Amino acid sequence: MKFTDGFWLMREGVRASYATEIRDLRVEADRFTAYAAVKRVAARGDTLNTPLITVECFSPAEGVIGVRTTHHAGKARRGPDFTILPDDTTAPAARTRRDGAATELTSGPLTLRMDGEGPWGISFLDADGRRLTGVDPKGTAFATAPDGTHHMIAQLALDVGEYVYGLGERFTPFVKNGQTVDIWQADGGTSSELAYKNIPFYLSSRGYGVFVNHPGKVSFEVGSESVGQVQFSVEDQSLEYYIVAGPTPKDVLSRYTALTGRPALPPAWSFGLWLTTSFCTSYDEQTVTSFVDGMAERGIPLSVFHFDCFWMREYQWSDFLWDPEVFPDPEAMLARLKERGLRISMWINPYIAQKSALFAEGAERGYLVRRANGDVWQWDLWQPGMALVDFTNPAARAWYNDKLRLLLDQGVDCFKTDFGERIPTDVVWHDGSDPERMHNYYAQIYNRTVFELLEKERGAGEAVLFARSATAGGQQFPVHWGGDCFASFTAMAESLRGGLSLSLSGFGFWSHDIGGFEGTPDPAVFKRWLAFGLLSSHSRLHGNVSYRVPWEFGEQAVDVARKFTLLKHRLMPYLYGVAAEAHRTGIPMMRPMLVEFPGDPACRTLDRQYMLGPDLLVAPVFTEDGEVEYYVPEGTWTSLLTGERVTGPAWRHETHGFDSLPLLVRDGAVLPWGADDQRPDGDWLDGLTLRIFGTGTDARTVTVPDLTGAPAVEFHVVRDGAGARVTAEGADRVFRVTVDGSDAAGEGTGTVVVA
Repeated sequence: MKFTDGFWLMREGVRASYATEIRDLRVEADRFTAYAAVKRVAARGDTLNTPLITVECFSPAEGVIGVRTTHHAGKARRGPDFTILPDDTTAPAARTRRDGAATELTSGPLTLRMDGEGPWGISFLDADGRRLTGVDPKGTAFATAPDGTHHMIAQLALDVGEYVYGLGERFTPFVKNGQTVDIWQADGGTSSELAYKNIPFYLSSRGYGVFVNHPGKVSFEVGSESVGQVQFSVEDQSLEYYIVAGPTPKDVLSRYTALTGRPALPPAWSFGLWLTTSFCTSYDEQTVTSFVDGMAERGIPLSVFHFDCFWMREYQWSDFLWDPEVFPDPEAMLARLKERGLRISMWINPYIAQKSALFAEGAERGYLVRRANGDVWQWDLWQPGMALVDFTNPAARAWYNDKLRLLLDQGVDCFKTDFGERIPTDVVWHDGSDPERMHNYYAQIYNRTVFELLEKERGAGEAVLFARSATAGGQQFPVHWGGDCFASFTAMAESLRGGLSLSLSGFGFWSHDIGGFEGTPDPAVFKRWLAFGLLSSHSRLHGNVSYRVPWEFGEQAVDVARKFTLLKHRLMPYLYGVAAEAHRTGIPMMRPMLVEFPGDPACRTLDRQYMLGPDLLVAPVFTEDGEVEYYVPEGTWTSLLTGERVTGPAWRHETHGFDSLPLLVRDGAVLPWGADDQRPDGDWLDGLTLRIFGTGTDARTVTVPDLTGAPAVEFHVVRDGAGARVTAEGADRVFRVTVDGSDAAGEGTGTVVVA
């Protein structure tokens, strides 16, 4: 929200009060509190009839410093609140220190310094004493708007050349400088400033992050109202934010996800190709079987089949009952599909149509969200007379899960948790939550309810969602997909921007609708999107009014789908290792270039290419004619598809056929290369090849899991000029080694020496 009218004036009807000077300071061993007057105090009379702003400084975890500013502290806290996880490190606790008139709070490599003399201000310093950012004289305030609402305001300084990223899955420009961003869930597609996944966290190119610990609406002005500041405000009496230390983007993301939750590790089978019925198309078991048969006949391995909306009867979403006219024997149908090695996904949402038998049941038991007068909240958008499940009610959560459990018993493996964004604020929640704070937070309890059911029923490591909505902490329940995009090159590019922004908001896994959702893609769009989609964390063919089976777009599309599906399967030993890293550290699978190359200025604005893990550079092609421009960082890179060597730093202009795109392997990489290209969850160690790229003398350890339950195998690779020495721990078989990706006999090939 903007409060000023240019630099000098306030907007009409706005009254603002700014922290001006410290009047009292209470220092403890690991925190301190400052009481700031909002005007200069020259005499005792100046302390009357004027507010104070309470500023608390503390550390919730190593390398994280929190600031809480409060005007009136008596406001009741109704919740919900983000869950801040305890610090499980053994690092020493935060400590305070007085330095003349200044007070410092240090946590790990981060220090907050508040000067007691002169104009109001706070500095955040790195381990070398460099100022990362800070609060300038007008950076701590509260204001009343013309409508009488009360807002807490904070500003953090932007340095020259500093870029801001993140704030959720945003389809606007990748660099957020100059933008106004409201953290407020909306079903707005991918072609607007609205977002399904709004995360009040941003990452700075200067090596720090900022998390605003408020689940309700947070308004960000990123160098837009005051061009040298990131301003954020909430309609509340208190505002709490955390500065998260780096120095690298990986360090920031690791600390942030330790605070808000690391992603679960999705099952290996979920990384294969998903095919859906599409949304509004007409389909039955014969249609589904024809799709599955068609993929098999064309040599395109399929891992998951998804039933979208109309598996249920029209006007009755959700009742979780198969349409008996279309699917008279769903158990037998699912059994036949599962006999073919497929996993089954089902579309669900948290809405209950009035025509559904569950409406009366839920209303009678108090499981549906109500208005203040006791009426069930309803509207006709999406489904006639639709109501909303009140997931703040434990009994409602159990009731909802009981309906899903019946589907699991039939053979369903996972759920697409659609919607969860259009949550009303004129309602009363079972647990008394503040409706404004619950609007964004609803996605968290919705997805958590379903994910925890899958963990309980399917076992640890087998739970996976295909979720659209999320808030901070939602990364714990993967996977999330990009929502409703158009079937165009423009939408393909905006989808990638959204995914990269989400990855810098702490989300380790992300997907999108291959070919676009709205409309029917031109075959060129579909083929280019196939390569991009199958080099993403998760890969799904899905659309709105038309099917997305590859042969609908020509035989060349079939060839492209087959090639990149088989390629992804061969890459699975590498990809699953990257996924395990995301689970362990919070560093995402699909990484903006700046994550791997933070010191390269050219990488800081790139939004049409990415790193898939630490070693693969992917530059999707967004043109029909195959022209693509991309940037190669310093070093020697090798095309995984052609073997061509590319040297950076350099910009490249290339033309690629539909069966190709820039896919480069980083110098020094060791790619574990699977022999089985037919499934994503096979025995990766059977016929495994270690492909070693580049020359040098450095060492690397590569871990390859054994999905049979045996211990993972660790390969220790020491490069020696153009060759390499490899040993393996925990192995009882022979593995093939190729140097520089060549497997021609006599050109650096060999077998692993088993230790």
